[in-house]
Amino acid sequence: MSFSESAGADRDHPDDLARLGAIAIALGRIAIGVGAAGLTRPALRALGFTDPDGATVALARLAGGRDIALGLHGLAVRDDPPELRRSVLLGAAVDAGDAAAFAVALIRGDGIDRTAAMNIPIAGSAVIAGAWVASRLSRPG
Repeated sequence: MSFSESAGADRDHPDDLARLGAIAIALGRIAIGVGAAGLTRPALRALGFTDPDGATVALARLAGGRDIALGLHGLAVRDDPPELRRSVLLGAAVDAGDAAAFAVALIRGDGIDRTAAMNIPIAGSAVIAGAWVASRLSRPG
């Protein structure tokens, strides 16, 4: 029996693809968070930070913890459609904040132009994916 069938497939019970997308986002967040918190310097280099200082490393570890928490929350509420939608929207809002932070750094000329240019599309894509999944979570299956 599918998620939508077991849940009754009404406005509060989304389709299986939406639930799968939300779970994939949650698992991706956990993986990114573990990388940021546990393999911080290599993760930062992959994101365009060529020679991160201690403050950058500490902030990356904080962001890693944030992503792990968001991902674990998404998994914890995966069987509660309204809460799952809220979880996905919260993640999309965080991703929008990340995109905005990189955009501001680029506009202000904070010296991380390459890094900002690399990360704005990544964060923006995460916002779009989250918004798409959230929109499906609010529809019947």
